[in-house]
Amino acid sequence: MPTPSRWDIFCAIIDNFGDIGVCWRLARQLAAEHGIHARLWVDDLASLQPLCPEIDAHADAQHCAGVEIRRWAQPFPASEPADIVIEAFGCALPENYLAAMAQAGKKPLWINLEYLSAEPWVEGCHTLASPHPRLPLTKYFFFPGFTHATGGLLRENDLLAQRDAFRQAPARFWNALHLPCPKGDEITVSLFCYDSAPIANLLEAWQASSTPVRCLLPEGKALAKIAAHFGKTALTSGDTLQHGNLTLHVLPFLRQEDYDRLLWVCGCNFVRGEDSFVRAQWAGKPMIWQIYVQEEQAHLVKLDAFLDRYCAELDDQTASALRAFHYGWNDNAALKWEDYLRHRASLERHAKAWATALSAHPDLTSNLVIFCKNKV
Repeated sequence: MPTPSRWDIFCAIIDNFGDIGVCWRLARQLAAEHGIHARLWVDDLASLQPLCPEIDAHADAQHCAGVEIRRWAQPFPASEPADIVIEAFGCALPENYLAAMAQAGKKPLWINLEYLSAEPWVEGCHTLASPHPRLPLTKYFFFPGFTHATGGLLRENDLLAQRDAFRQAPARFWNALHLPCPKGDEITVSLFCYDSAPIANLLEAWQASSTPVRCLLPEGKALAKIAAHFGKTALTSGDTLQHGNLTLHVLPFLRQEDYDRLLWVCGCNFVRGEDSFVRAQWAGKPMIWQIYVQEEQAHLVKLDAFLDRYCAELDDQTASALRAFHYGWNDNAALKWEDYLRHRASLERHAKAWATALSAHPDLTSNLVIFCKNKV
């Protein structure tokens, strides 16, 4: 049975780069690897532009990387529904588009692409159907995840091969950033976080670190707090600061492909939300995750569920150090950087093994295409 060729993906920007980061990767992979006409509806094109500078944030319609990109405007323009409709992260489809779906002779397949979670209940809810209370439509819930019983994780066909080839000759990347290659006695870290993180605690820990720390900081929301910590009115791309055993380089905001490369060359990656969280795992390097805050501390339940899964193959001391650092980073508590450093070798081996084990599962996009093919 042929794959339905027209897909609409709806993305409402909530988490700045997390939601659109996932949707942009999905749309590109559908087009590049599955020959699908993907139409991406975005309510804030300015949030997509930094991930792909070729985007015109003022255009109502454009094409880039094989994807048709449309502005999700209010009121929503009359539009023929696609064969497959992806409602990303429960963003709620426009009412007139939903009505057009209900009136179509052949009803589109409607999928709610959910947020990633390692919680056990996800497996039981993956691909569940939910009939609409008023309209002759059914929505299916599709959950990313870490097991064969879920939808898997976004991963392009050649991602790990690209990563391994890049690591053989990273000098060109460092040259493009106008930075020297790392020294053998330092740990290079990337820092991408919400401004709610205990950034001052982290910087102080790095300044006093027993191992020299070289921090690569792409421009973002955390920049103002970091500037204030060092008594600066502002920091901008190209700035370098040196305090104690910390050297900090401010980078321009990186497009998705270059951000992936940054994760590949660093010895530890601080990531946030969902998109960078997944890409850090494919990097096969130790990482620290700042999860998006939810009401009633629900995010900490999700953090625990991931750490339970991620730490299952670690020895008790290493797992304890990793958990402690995550809790400190996500709950404004003490950051035990030296404890983390003591387990660095074990964490490096584990991160590489974790990425290899995850790659044995089918990727999210392929799983989504197969599911749709079987349903239509």
